[in-house]
Amino acid sequence: AVLSTANATLCGCSKDIALRLTNVYENGDTEFHYDYCENINDGRGFTAGIAGFCTGTADAWEVIKEYHKLTGGNDDFTPMDGLLEKYALAEDESTSGIEDYCSVWEKLGQSDKKFQQAQDTIRDQMYYNPSQKEADKLGAKLDVTRGEIYDTGIQHGTGEGEDGLAALIGYTNAAFSSDQTGDSGSTLSINGKQVDEIVWLKKFITIRDEDLKNPKEPENQGGDMVWADDDYRTKSYSYMIDAGTYMFGKSVKVLDNDGNPITVECQDSATSTRRRRDMNGRPIKRYRRLVLPSGPPPSRRHRPPLNRLQE
Repeated sequence: AVLSTANATLCGCSKDIALRLTNVYENGDTEFHYDYCENINDGRGFTAGIAGFCTGTADAWEVIKEYHKLTGGNDDFTPMDGLLEKYALAEDESTSGIEDYCSVWEKLGQSDKKFQQAQDTIRDQMYYNPSQKEADKLGAKLDVTRGEIYDTGIQHGTGEGEDGLAALIGYTNAAFSSDQTGDSGSTLSINGKQVDEIVWLKKFITIRDEDLKNPKEPENQGGDMVWADDDYRTKSYSYMIDAGTYMFGKSVKVLDNDGNPITVECQDSATSTRRRRDMNGRPIKRYRRLVLPSGPPPSRRHRPPLNRLQE
């Protein structure tokens, strides 16, 4: 069947499921943890909220500025504004003088709808929307492709780095010099060639895996920061491809971070922020975030991936 371009943009349940899939890879469950906050000692200060916003990489400051717009600028974060802006602009991991930051974030994240809205807005502005613009340029119509591109944007970044989303798409496109047929029902125009979308996606996942094993940017290489340990994300999307799950519908079966099949269902936008157990009833692990987007405004550096945190 030929897919209509009207079905291209992720919306409704398709977007909800794409976001929840990344929640699984980031948090170990499908929930939106607006109230999460801790220092995971990754050189980026406090990490918090639904997208791992960091005080040392500027995106947390973007969330707080957005929250100030909704509160009139007089809220529990206001006394910390000076230091939060300083650390954001300097990409400084220091938490000196903002020791109350996590207690404020956790309190507001539990029930303050304006604060939750601010997190949603900045996640979309910095991660989701840029990733979907890349999908638009590609001409992707399948939910599984657009979801994979979003997750890559969260992990690798949406900036101009050699390990970023746009670069990975470029490397993938360069691999096609002839028409490639398939049965996905969607065809991409790549370098003037007609390439089946699932054929393209499989190649993209291969290239993403290769980049995780051998990142090109020096700051993403070496040390204890092993990107390849996080291949559970691409394994999960490959599992969907192998099952022929190209569109998400109301639910999808995927692999969790331990390789076990689970079902991720579309839910209402109002979600619990208090759940601290995974879908098997076990206390959740917090997985250390990988690369965050870079690009003006403000300037950002890539965030090197790290090993999982222990329970």
